[in-house]
Amino acid sequence: MSIATTTARQVTRDVATGRSKDKAPVSLVFLLLLWFSMFFGVLVLVALIVNTAIDGSTRFDSELLTNYASIVRPETSGFRAGILGSLWLMIFTAAMAVPLGIAAALYLEEFADPSTRWHRFVEVNLQNLAAVPAIVYGLLAVAIMALIGFQESGIVLGGALALALLILPVIIITTREAVRAVPRDIREGSLALGATVWQTTWRQTLPSAVPGIATGTILGISRAIGEAAPLVIVGLAGSVLFDPTGVMSRITALPMQIYSLTSNSREELQQAASAAIIVLLVMVLGLNALAIFIRNKFQRSW
Repeated sequence: MSIATTTARQVTRDVATGRSKDKAPVSLVFLLLLWFSMFFGVLVLVALIVNTAIDGSTRFDSELLTNYASIVRPETSGFRAGILGSLWLMIFTAAMAVPLGIAAALYLEEFADPSTRWHRFVEVNLQNLAAVPAIVYGLLAVAIMALIGFQESGIVLGGALALALLILPVIIITTREAVRAVPRDIREGSLALGATVWQTTWRQTLPSAVPGIATGTILGISRAIGEAAPLVIVGLAGSVLFDPTGVMSRITALPMQIYSLTSNSREELQQAASAAIIVLLVMVLGLNALAIFIRNKFQRSW
């Protein structure tokens, strides 16, 4: 049995790494197409980033971060309101989505009965919700805001609610995977010592799954920070000339400002939009780098 298992693993490894001994022409052509597809996709992405950076290179200055958007003086137009608005959105998005997502994942993984119809219904919908277009979550946020009596549009609460709904399925799924990766022996040992299921979950399972939960949460937030479609639906403005002051404050976001300026024909505003795209890209890559660091730093081998 062990020889057969080792052989199967070796074959799987060879196929996955392209080192299979199968040298048939069809296999080689397929492998070359796979490598070409990957290379072409990366090449196009690098070309777009480099072209955008060159277009916005004249605006990489402090005014881009400290000034407000200005059509009167486009050469000094900045994205202060958009950057601060995005930060406010991320804070309140995380405050709404992270606790709810972790709690839902723990319930489904540790307490719910997987044999019930309700559990299967939730499972199917979670998988489907992760693939729903972002604009649908904007419509859902508008409906929820109307149901609870908020008439204002373009405020921090509405934008954060839309983005929280967007990343909630991602957080639930990644948290469940992190919890599922914790060895069953830890749970059984805690229960054998007299701890309840809740005590075991709170003191053993959840702390052991924190690295995976943190990684999934940060990746979800990094996805949300670049979304514009749901923010358009909830009414965020393309330009705001003041800093947000509270959850009911009207704001804009960096993707909204970029979307607004890219449709303008003035060259100075196009350059500012290109520079803002690089700033947004740096923010997203920074969050992804943080997620990778947390995963590598705190990852446990069981």
